[in-house]
Amino acid sequence: MTEPSGETAPEAVPPTDRPGTAAERVAEEKPETAGRPGADDGATTPEEPGTPEHPRADDTPDTTGRPETDESPEAAEDPTTPEDGTPDTGERPETEAPVAGDEARTVADGETGADRESGADEETEADRESGAADGPDAEEPHAGVAADGGTPDATEPGADGGTADGGSSGDLSDAQVELAAQRELRAKIAARKAEKDGPLASGAKLSGTAADLLAAVRAVEGGAASGSSLYEAPEPATRRPAAEAAPEMTVRPPAPERPAAPAPGTTAAVREVLAEGGAPESLAVPVAAALGEGAAAVLREDPWQLLTVAGVKPEQADGFARALLGPATGPGDPRRTVALTVWLLERAALQGHTALEIQAVRAGLAGHAVPDPEEAVETAVSEAAVLVFQEEETAQDPEDDQLDEDAGEGAAAPAAEPEPAAPVLLGLDRYALAEESLADGLARLVRTAAADTWEGGELERAAGAHGLVLHTGGEASRAEPVALAAAARARGLRTLVAVHADAGRRALGTTGADAVTVGALLSGAAGPGRDEDGAFALDLLVVLDAPQLDVETGAMLVESLPDSCRLVLSGDPEVLGAPGAGRVFTDVLAARVCPRVASRVPDPGPLGELVSGIGVGELNQVEAPGKEIVIVPVRDAGEAVHRTVQLVADSVPRAIGVPSEQTQVVTVGHGGSAGTRALNAALKQRLNPGPGRFGGYDPGDRVAYAPVPGRTVTGTVLSADPEGLRLRCGDDELLVPRDRVEPALRHGWALTAHQAAGARWPAVVVVLPGDATGGLSRPWVYTAFGRAERHLSVVHGVDQALARAVAEGVAPERTTRLRPLLEGLLAPEEQ
Repeated sequence: MTEPSGETAPEAVPPTDRPGTAAERVAEEKPETAGRPGADDGATTPEEPGTPEHPRADDTPDTTGRPETDESPEAAEDPTTPEDGTPDTGERPETEAPVAGDEARTVADGETGADRESGADEETEADRESGAADGPDAEEPHAGVAADGGTPDATEPGADGGTADGGSSGDLSDAQVELAAQRELRAKIAARKAEKDGPLASGAKLSGTAADLLAAVRAVEGGAASGSSLYEAPEPATRRPAAEAAPEMTVRPPAPERPAAPAPGTTAAVREVLAEGGAPESLAVPVAAALGEGAAAVLREDPWQLLTVAGVKPEQADGFARALLGPATGPGDPRRTVALTVWLLERAALQGHTALEIQAVRAGLAGHAVPDPEEAVETAVSEAAVLVFQEEETAQDPEDDQLDEDAGEGAAAPAAEPEPAAPVLLGLDRYALAEESLADGLARLVRTAAADTWEGGELERAAGAHGLVLHTGGEASRAEPVALAAAARARGLRTLVAVHADAGRRALGTTGADAVTVGALLSGAAGPGRDEDGAFALDLLVVLDAPQLDVETGAMLVESLPDSCRLVLSGDPEVLGAPGAGRVFTDVLAARVCPRVASRVPDPGPLGELVSGIGVGELNQVEAPGKEIVIVPVRDAGEAVHRTVQLVADSVPRAIGVPSEQTQVVTVGHGGSAGTRALNAALKQRLNPGPGRFGGYDPGDRVAYAPVPGRTVTGTVLSADPEGLRLRCGDDELLVPRDRVEPALRHGWALTAHQAAGARWPAVVVVLPGDATGGLSRPWVYTAFGRAERHLSVVHGVDQALARAVAEGVAPERTTRLRPLLEGLLAPEEQ
């Protein structure tokens, strides 16, 4: 047993050596035990309202909740036996729960007289049942311990000298008081025994360490565990004083797990079906992953499910189906039409659409020889493969109805032109649910934010008064939302800045901004973590590069924000949109449901002047005395590749002072004679030649890694091992698993403009070969040219197509549903 720090336990005196009755002895002991913070075993007494707390000293071991056993060898060798004859197992009998504020404390049946005489503030079962120690006027729990060393019949009355039933002993002799107390205790014990039909449920009220130890002992006795496991438990941590509140904890979600590889049996069965239909065996793994455990049976029953694998075309699926089903199948087979309808919508999502007009879907089906496109669409809707939407028409203004009534019967009311009906849209459930969830989440933030008055600029005042704020501007304007985050942090708000690309985060790091990427925030790899409800512990979230948010990412982000959190979406609306489906930033801007703050900070220098002109449709000639802008004309794609390599490897480092590793090449697409594949092959041969020992890569190669679709991380290959390739991406090291190297990794000296969005480099070389005219648009040129910080070289081979793209090349519109959903939830307001 342990003693409270700073006090000395009273010396144990044998009961036979002490004169006087039991009541006199207890009365003599009271001054020594009253007000003590706990018994010798370290247990604390329940506190009385208004009584100062008695915290245990730091060096006192915490024994609360542990089984109370006698540490003396004599007690261990001579256990007592209760009156009912049941052998003592060291477990406490089940008792009634004490009144609030009292801890449940029991006395081990084998307690010795020395323990009882030491002033331990412990209660017997009879004391707790009688409530003598639980009353509001009780100074301490009764020291209900036996006076003769074992049997409950010899229990003493309360330590306050009163009788067991709370009466005063002033009118009775000490002997009468003691006899009355003993009679009452015997009656209570007898009554309790009569209520027990069987053996006591030992240990039922234990908790904490005591319950764990009891469970471990029973597991060893039952053969479910070895005895050594009892010694493997960690030491219990020291309890904090009761007055100290536990810190608020957040639950960080685990990083998203990669999907489990399909079972070998499933893959083998799919491989057999593919072989029967003449399809390449390389499709076995992706088909098994897409269709699940019964993939072989599903594929045999519906061969057009092969279209669920990326890269498979309808003509290939048709040939596979004819090989499996025979010539009886035709172009109007319902299985074919449903699969084609889904395939068309998946293809549209790759182009940014979250839905398509029903006429466009019918036209696409007709283009693939579907005999009755209208019936095919109805079949797909009836089978719940696709969803159909039609936004409600705006209700007519009541004032217009009143004007019609006032016109009278004799007057001809002017014929009002009917508004065009809202188009009927078809979409996939994943994008429909994401848009509806995003709209609901944004509306929740708008409604739950408490308006406050923040001093500062226009953006700061808007963020203080509203839950959702939009901020627009060029690259230089990014400093404004970063300053807003710093000011909010100074106000004591939990604030975070999120960016699209890791390169953008590193650029903000020089300003002292606490920034993470959106992907790292959602995965839990960075950021404040989540509470038990799954919400971020944030009061303000500032999202830069907001045009790069697709609808699914935007929905996950907004769903993770708690009520009353403020959200600021900042970005340049002129850049290319998100690589995934949706146009979140553009739709929220068009809905006009929140304040919109336009930055007045221009991008500096010749590069800023050039890019600003492109944003309004003008390709201006800009003076560049420091060679900030260089135009390199070429005649064909071969010359474009040659001059690009020359610029990166020699001209830019020599003339501009920017090394090759800080120069990024941006081109229109992956394919073609001057696409990313051709340029990366030429650049590798010049800058880091090697045999490609590790799946086509060598240490030192620049790479572009897509951990998830739509997000690209650039880095350098460090090494390879049996687990995969190890990359250096900024200050972090990443491991690309072996099975992810081929689908998710590319050489990264040359990128597309979509891959480069959200990041900037000291020098950029934009390649415009003659066969790239079809992919040019004003947003593409604006995005590509805007990636340069100090120097821009344009390998120009498109003649007048560049000027036409800037003046007329508006990016195709995306069909989405977010704007009308927001307008339906939040009445549009003029800002």
